[in-house]
Order: sequence, then C-alpha cells, then structure tokens
Amino acid sequence: MGLIIIQPTAPMPLFGVVSNKAGGHVVSTILVAMIGMLLTAISYGRMAKLYPSAGSAYTYVGKEIHPSLGFLTGWGLLLDYVINPLICVIWCSKAAGNLLPMIPYPAWVLFFALLFTWLNLRNIQAAAATHRNLAIVMFGVIAWMLAASAKFFATADLTKPFYDPATYSWATFSSATALAVLTYIGFDAISTLSEETVDAERTIPRATVIVCILIGVLSAIEVYVAQIVWPHGEVFPDVDTAYVHIAGRAGGIWLFHAVNLTLLVATIGSGSGGQMAGARLLYGMGRDGVLPETFFGAIDAVRQVPARNVLLIGAIALTGAYLMTYELGAELLNFGAFIGFMGVNLAAFLRAFRDRSIVCLAPALGFLLCFYMWLSLSGNALKLGAAWAAIGIIVRLARRQPAATAR
Repeated sequence: MGLIIIQPTAPMPLFGVVSNKAGGHVVSTILVAMIGMLLTAISYGRMAKLYPSAGSAYTYVGKEIHPSLGFLTGWGLLLDYVINPLICVIWCSKAAGNLLPMIPYPAWVLFFALLFTWLNLRNIQAAAATHRNLAIVMFGVIAWMLAASAKFFATADLTKPFYDPATYSWATFSSATALAVLTYIGFDAISTLSEETVDAERTIPRATVIVCILIGVLSAIEVYVAQIVWPHGEVFPDVDTAYVHIAGRAGGIWLFHAVNLTLLVATIGSGSGGQMAGARLLYGMGRDGVLPETFFGAIDAVRQVPARNVLLIGAIALTGAYLMTYELGAELLNFGAFIGFMGVNLAAFLRAFRDRSIVCLAPALGFLLCFYMWLSLSGNALKLGAAWAAIGIIVRLARRQPAATAR
C-alpha cells in the first residue's frame, strides 16, 4: 500500500526541475534525500508503536510535546494537501499539452482544476484495485524505459550522474535535495493504516522503512537512466515534463506517449485524491472547532461531501496554477512536509531522551537533516511558507481566545 500511495514513478514528474537546480546531480539528490527520509521513517515507526491507533504527526507532536505545537504541525501538513492539487493541475496541463498542443496551457489549467473539483463534488473515488492495476502498469512502463535506454550506456560517462565537478555546487545541490524529497512524500501515510494492519506495532515501522528504501532505490535507477539518455547541459523542450521527452529519445514516439499518458492518469488520481483528502482534513478541523465550523464543518446534504472545502481548494489550485511554477509549488508543498517531519523527529527524540535510550540519536539526526533541507528551500518558498505558518498561528490564537475570555 505504501508503494501505491507514493507511486513507483514518483521522481519522473520533477526530474527536469531537480536536474536544472542540481546541475544534473539528480540521482545523488535522490539518495541523500533518502537518508533524511529513512531517519524520519524510523521516528514515524517508533511513534506508531506508542500510538498504534492514532497515526498522525499532529497527534504525535501534540501528545509528546504540546497541543499547540501539534496544531502547527498539522497546519504545516495541511499545506501539502492544499498545494498537491495545485501542482498536479500544472503538471497535467503540461502533459496534456504534449498530446494536444493546439490547446493553450491556460485552457488546460481550467479544465483540470474543474475536473478535480467535479470528481470530488460527485464523490467519485478510485477503487483500491484501480490503484493496484495502475501501479502494475507503471512498473511495466519503467521496465520498458530501462530496456530502451540500455543502448545509451555504451558511450556514456557512467559516473557523471553521481558527480560532475564542472557543475557541482553545494548550495544548489542542497536546494535541489530539498526539492527531491517530493519523491518520498506519502510514506508517512503508512502510519495512518495502523488500525487496519495485523500486528501493527511490528509491521508499521518495518513497512515505513522498507518503503522508503524501495522507493529510493527504484527512483535512483529511474533518474540515473534518464541522466544517461539525456546528459546534463542539453536543454529540455519543457522542463516540467522533461522525463517524457527523455523517454521519447530512448524509445521513440510510443514510449513517449506511454510515459506521458501513464503519468497523466496517475497525476489526475493524485490531484483529485489530494483535493478530497485536504477537504476532509479541513472538515475535521472545522468539526473540532479548530477552524470556523459554519464554513469548514459543513457537509453537503445530498452528496455527503464537504463541498465548500472542495470548492475552496479547487479555487486555490486554479488560481495558483496560473501564478506559480511547478517548481515553486513543489517546494511549497515540501515546506509543509518538512514541518511535519521535523515535528515527528523531535517528538521521537524527546520520548527516547526521557526514556534515556541511545536510540535518540536517529531522530536527532533526522531532525537536523530535515531542518537543513527545510532551510535550503528557495527564498520564495520560505516566504510563502512563513506566511502560511503565520496564518496558522493567528488562527490558533483566535480560536483559543473565546475560551480564555470565558474563563
């Protein structure tokens, strides 16, 4: 289930922007990001043992540290759900443009923003079997890509994808690694499956770590092959769908369309699913009184969906897709994810420290590495993320004020 949540083609949509930012060192950024995610996965696993029925960073931080910090952690993760449909609209619009270039990008943005919203207003959810079948198709496309790329290895420099002194810079590499973490986004959702898992206290921690390793290794292979087929320095026809064009070079027009269509379908599922997850999270916060209940806690009487929240996230996706690049949106999504990751690592560290356990070293290193990558995000992402965090603090203070006055 973890592999399905993350998707085995996870690094393909962001390959172009990471390559440009990292000076071509995509495979190295994927592997370094994996270290931070592995340490964080260990922390998630330990917290899942302590709270096997909770399964959320919000709960872990709230119970181990302080409810207010738990709220801010949840608020940061909420940014993921809000931004995910936005970057999916951007990517789908670019991929659809590869199929029908006569239709302008703004029209595709409007189409996909409306499509995601319509699917969620009608409460149309893909079955688990559909996700499994799509994952099988993805593995088939990956195998096709690897086979088609084999002929390029004979004349390629096999070490440059790992390190090229002519293009390496620590500052840009760090910034690109912070972006490459998007490859792993979703592994933390495994902890939410505790109640449905047999022997959850043992299985969830193992599954979380194993999934990070499998995704990391598979992603490194995918981007390594791409760097062999399309060496750094050659300009991509479109940076956001660069991997699709690399597939076209490797296997011709049929592989081009196979990769483009597979990623397009997968991203539609990811975007619409993320929009409903965000709408449900906003509904839960409204129902609990964290946000104004009259708006966020309302359910459509006919469709039984939080329609206002769906429309709100759809409007954000539509507007943001016109104003943002895919790269900025991805970094902003990671801003929220890093808040959650740092929170869980800190909670796991404090619990281990109170227990006087030597295992506090892993969460401490995980926190420091996530903190460094968080600071390595672009200035615009940090500014927008800080504004989001400030809104969260204001909301928290505003919702607590009535209770304080009553006392």
